[in-house]
Amino acid sequence: MENDSQINQSANADIPLYGAVSSFLQFPTTTDIEGNCSDVAITGIPFDMATSGRSGSRFGPQGIRKASANLMWEGKRWPWQFCLNDRLQVIDVGDVPFKHGEPQTLVENLEAQATRILNTDKTLLSFGGDHFVTLPLLRAYAAKYGPVALIHFDAHTDTYSGGSRYDHGTIFHHAVKERLVDTEHSIQIGIRTSYDHQNHPFEVLDAAWINDQGPNEVIKRIKARVGTRQAYVSFDIDGLDPAFAPGTGTPVAAGMSIDCALKVIRGMVGTNLIGMDIVEVAPAYDHAEITSLAAATLALEYLYVVAANKS
Repeated sequence: MENDSQINQSANADIPLYGAVSSFLQFPTTTDIEGNCSDVAITGIPFDMATSGRSGSRFGPQGIRKASANLMWEGKRWPWQFCLNDRLQVIDVGDVPFKHGEPQTLVENLEAQATRILNTDKTLLSFGGDHFVTLPLLRAYAAKYGPVALIHFDAHTDTYSGGSRYDHGTIFHHAVKERLVDTEHSIQIGIRTSYDHQNHPFEVLDAAWINDQGPNEVIKRIKARVGTRQAYVSFDIDGLDPAFAPGTGTPVAAGMSIDCALKVIRGMVGTNLIGMDIVEVAPAYDHAEITSLAAATLALEYLYVVAANKS
């Protein structure tokens, strides 16, 4: 019997697309983080105890992995001119364990696992869970790289100072206080809820401006702001308009289209990306899995950008 710490190569065998989907894009699964030469590790974080809206994003990792079956294509994938597997080795390390009802165990276990992965010089792609999970992830990143440039897609700034210790609306307030992010090189994209304009630490591209100006202008502003800094991408799926992502806890009308968001992600080739999370996917409120599919597609495009940056 194969040791469960070894990579399960059967993930790439001739398995039906919807048969026992247990990993993203049927990438090999393993619990042995240090014992392989992969470039990217994918992890799920089924946690939604910090949500203030509709719960259910604990099922996000499962939904994103399941929807990724729609993206299983051999060879080149439009619009890229290379095969992903030719340039990038990806593993799925499963979900972060924690004790139900004890959110601090999630904080400790997630930060520890992210630290293990980063210490092997892999890129980490994380599926939430609610947006609170970004805070322990950023702690691990800052411990390795110092304060990172943040590229944050969202309907909300999540810089609110109130709330409980575990609150998905206060994460970037705490990230700034803990000096996890370099605010001078960070940017928030798609915002369309209120925030303190005078004392706000980040540059903001609101959704109305984005919808008027288009993705090319967004890419220019991101690159001008981030420069050559090491950048972490946090994508709250409610940054998309509910027409493209109804399956989320706090939907807000008049957001970005998935077309715009994908073009912006693709446009980050050349940016020094060191990690990404996609959060707040709540499949129970989805229709025809379009939110999970949007999240899975964003994740795949990020992987292509990482691969393109290697060349």
